[in-house]
Amino acid sequence: MKKILITGGAGFIGSHVVRLFVTKYPNLQVVNLDKLTYAGNLMNLIDIENRENYRFVKGDIVDASFINELFEIEQFDAVIHLAAESHVDRSIENPLDFVMTNIIGTVNLLNAAKKIWSPSLGKEIAGKRFYHVSTDEVYGSLGETGMFTEETKYDPHSPYSASKAGSDHFVRAYGDTYGLPVVISNCSNNYGPFHFPEKLIPLCINNIKNSKPLPIYGKGENVRDWLFVEDHARAIDVIFHTAKNGTTYNIGGHNEWKNIDVIRLLCTIMDRKLNKATGTSEKLITFVKDRAGHDLRYAIDSTKLQNELGWKPSLQFEEGLEKTVDWYLANEEWLERVTSGAYQDYYNKQYTQ
Repeated sequence: MKKILITGGAGFIGSHVVRLFVTKYPNLQVVNLDKLTYAGNLMNLIDIENRENYRFVKGDIVDASFINELFEIEQFDAVIHLAAESHVDRSIENPLDFVMTNIIGTVNLLNAAKKIWSPSLGKEIAGKRFYHVSTDEVYGSLGETGMFTEETKYDPHSPYSASKAGSDHFVRAYGDTYGLPVVISNCSNNYGPFHFPEKLIPLCINNIKNSKPLPIYGKGENVRDWLFVEDHARAIDVIFHTAKNGTTYNIGGHNEWKNIDVIRLLCTIMDRKLNKATGTSEKLITFVKDRAGHDLRYAIDSTKLQNELGWKPSLQFEEGLEKTVDWYLANEEWLERVTSGAYQDYYNKQYTQ
């Protein structure tokens, strides 16, 4: 039985990846490493927490001694690295937190993997894999036309995107310098179930339910490509198992929307689901001062991934957003416990590093 480490597996995207790998590959031992910060939530994985091929470990990737010891004990065959600080507003307030987790934490994982896989130590490196999951924000901002490809020059505009760009560079450097078997993917904006409600879509779903303002930066003209999180998990699965070492793939949903249009569509769906008159929720839209360094437009060209590995998104945005709203309305207890932080004390008492 091979053993894989998934970092950040209690987070939004990570929990979907953990669930997919645990259920799809019963002969694969999945170890979920998460620090359980505000955005890491083991409630996301209740349905698989007792599976024989799954185990959770609480720990911080910034702690190099802990990471080295974990790798020595577990002898992982592969890593899917998703653990990251990811909220742009928080990066503007506390950029050093993002440097520590996203850069130092990534380098700690690379060093630990290199130590146990290095051919110079007589270890067998064939069949090993270090998969780093990144973001399209490393590419900067687009004009009204064009799309990000795997050859697009890096041009990060926020502390968050700069920290992710730095981690990408370190992963490639370890592949080139030490022969570490690495792959990287850069994805567009994810949405779907289990998303922590500080991000645009779950925040607005929660605020509409509670008749609170819907804060929109600037005039809402910023454009994003939206990717349903389960489609992202499927893409990670395909890349992990079939990509060549040293390759990079962009993952996008081919769903470009202005932020204001996303919220208007969400308001229409919520009004219908909550039996409100059409237009009721749109009255909650409130335009606020734009964020510093706010990129105008992102758009992912995932042609390489589709042509070489056969992946493509399964949902258009309207259908995916409807499914997302249905999930949040059916899981009010999850939303309440997450927003209140009530689950954190419960799980932190059960797990120690």
